[in-house]
Amino acid sequence: MNEMYIDGQWCAAQSGETYDAINPALGEPFGKIPKGGREDAQRAIAAANEASETWRKVPLWERSAMCVKIAEVLDRRQNEIADILCTELGKPRHQEAAFEAGDTSTPWRVAAEQAKYFEAHTKPCQDPAKRVLTFWQPRGVVTVITPWNFPAAIPGEYLPFAIVMGNTVCWTPAPTAAATAIKLAECIHEAGLPKGVINLVTGPGAEVGDEFVVNPGTHAVGMTGSPQTARIITTRAGLKPRLFELGGNGPVVILPDADPKKIAAAVASACFFAAGQVCSCAERIFVADNLKQEFVDAMVAETDKWKLGDPWDENTTMGPQNNMGVVEKIGRHLEDAVATGATLVAGGKRPDRPGFFWEPTVITDFAANSLVNQEETFGPIAPINSFRSDEEAWTFIKACNLGLTSAVFTQDVNRAWKWAEELDSGITVVNDWTHFWEHHLPFGGTARNDSGLGRIGGRHTLDFVSNLKTIVFNLGEPSSF
Repeated sequence: MNEMYIDGQWCAAQSGETYDAINPALGEPFGKIPKGGREDAQRAIAAANEASETWRKVPLWERSAMCVKIAEVLDRRQNEIADILCTELGKPRHQEAAFEAGDTSTPWRVAAEQAKYFEAHTKPCQDPAKRVLTFWQPRGVVTVITPWNFPAAIPGEYLPFAIVMGNTVCWTPAPTAAATAIKLAECIHEAGLPKGVINLVTGPGAEVGDEFVVNPGTHAVGMTGSPQTARIITTRAGLKPRLFELGGNGPVVILPDADPKKIAAAVASACFFAAGQVCSCAERIFVADNLKQEFVDAMVAETDKWKLGDPWDENTTMGPQNNMGVVEKIGRHLEDAVATGATLVAGGKRPDRPGFFWEPTVITDFAANSLVNQEETFGPIAPINSFRSDEEAWTFIKACNLGLTSAVFTQDVNRAWKWAEELDSGITVVNDWTHFWEHHLPFGGTARNDSGLGRIGGRHTLDFVSNLKTIVFNLGEPSSF
């Protein structure tokens, strides 16, 4: 049976309870996961605080070297990571699972290097007798809450950045991706990270996650998930700093001078990669009216290239949805879209096979008030609408309060720049798919929408996990009023 990882030790839940780990490609259990609760979370918090006293004093270069050691173990065991991703998430083993496992070590190396050059500053003062300098200190114990869609990759967006700056961590993953988290914890343990620096507790978010958030023994909260969960955390965390990477439903805008056949593969990949379970997916596509039919035809042709099937089969390129809740949401969104005027032109149903699969789907002419336009579907859908003017496109775009990523396709530099500046999303990509990102780049939503708070990526994550300390030296006589 899998076990949790607290204070450098593998352990069962205090209650002894477990729950089934489900293979979504079959809809069947493949193992047991400890069902942790508040007592387990409290043990982890105590361990993290005890470890904090010594870990924060370890020299930065040594903490950086430890992150590199963890990266080396992750690389050496990437086939094991890919296997558990295939089993627990249904990710095609030779496609998505291998890709995610191969990239899992990257953020650990990015954090290790960028922390060495994460400078603070000296500051000039009006008072000639004062010398002021600033430097970074750890916040203390950082809560990390990770989702199920990229359970090997996304922890790397938080964990190495926290520990390289001298923090310790209390980490809880989504229950449906806990086996992958445990595999990562095995790698971290093998690398020799001191006990208590990273603690993993599996179990329901309402207990484990909530305890990590509200307990005064934690000092910051980083979470990738939904806006709904972020609102709960915000009401529970008090004044603790928060970093949220949340849902996306960012638009793809195809202007009249684009080549619809040339770009269809990139747009389809942004819709169907990872079965559409990516926050940076292209879930709303707005194409100039003169290109509509040609683009729709090209997108329908692209659906034939995405092969559902056994995730262990080399020919499979699309796996299942993570759970039945996602499947039901896709069905609800498509039913609403058709009821409000949309046309289904490809896919649109579950295939006749076990598990939680959904066909790659294309719809056209969805309404501005439809669920696919206003909410994140998180499935393999390509909703397409046409527009005759920029104003018409903006009517649809502004009906949704999500804006993590977006894309614009055009050869007109002036129009590209105008759209890129005005789209209310954290990242706008010109002439490529919406999934582009590298680990040192800022990633997150804007202040005017529900797609996040703050930025993950490189120095931006280092900033979040650090306190900026100011020290003032007085070279003259002590001041008096």
